[in-house]
Amino acid sequence: MPHSAPSAAPDLLGQALLDYQHGHHAAALTVHCSAADDEALPAAYFFRTLLAMPELERQALDECRGRVLDLGAGAGCHSLELQSRGFADVKAIDHSAGAVQVMQARGVRQAAQHDIHYQRAAQELPFDTILLLMNGLGLAGTLGGLDKLLAHARTLLAPGGQILATSTDIQYLFTDEDGALNLNLNADYYGEVEYQFEYKKQVGNPFPWLFIDGQLLEDAARQAGYEVDFLGHDEGGQYLVRLTLAGGFEPAIE
Repeated sequence: MPHSAPSAAPDLLGQALLDYQHGHHAAALTVHCSAADDEALPAAYFFRTLLAMPELERQALDECRGRVLDLGAGAGCHSLELQSRGFADVKAIDHSAGAVQVMQARGVRQAAQHDIHYQRAAQELPFDTILLLMNGLGLAGTLGGLDKLLAHARTLLAPGGQILATSTDIQYLFTDEDGALNLNLNADYYGEVEYQFEYKKQVGNPFPWLFIDGQLLEDAARQAGYEVDFLGHDEGGQYLVRLTLAGGFEPAIE
């Protein structure tokens, strides 16, 4: 008997966002994480308005300029806010097909399904700003993935272009009551974690996520040819960073 082709991984995030869009406002994912306890992630969080956004996100939106690429855009809350401010050219992309459907239904003018290694067409203008919010640097997955993302972003940015991104140093998860750090120095970097979504009794495939401390990010970004400017921090260890092309636009070598 021939083997059947493996079924595609369920788009659980997209399902939850579509359910919320269709009026099921209690829709919530369960998030399994290798570094922390299970947590509920309400779909409503992806639909937040400006007033409900954390300060660092509002600050990032204030720093946007020119042509914007919203990477990992979810339900499009940041793109919609920028459109409302008169930004004429905002492209929102997400790996989730359901998320893209939701963005299109909500009025995001340019929404498309791509992963973070989106290839800019030859006739497409480069971007002045790339947004990576909601701990968006995590989309890189690993430290090696971050190096690839930073190199690839150079092919997307215009001269003087910027990346506005958030991440979190999760060292606090490995600190005991006395303030001592308990890390296995023989293990992978502590900020490389694994996530898995569960929704309506379906469990999705595990996927890597990166939480990177500021010093390590700065080292990686400078190595990749960016100037680094930390714009803000919050009490939870999250930070907002601006990465600007130091030497102007240079296509990366793939």
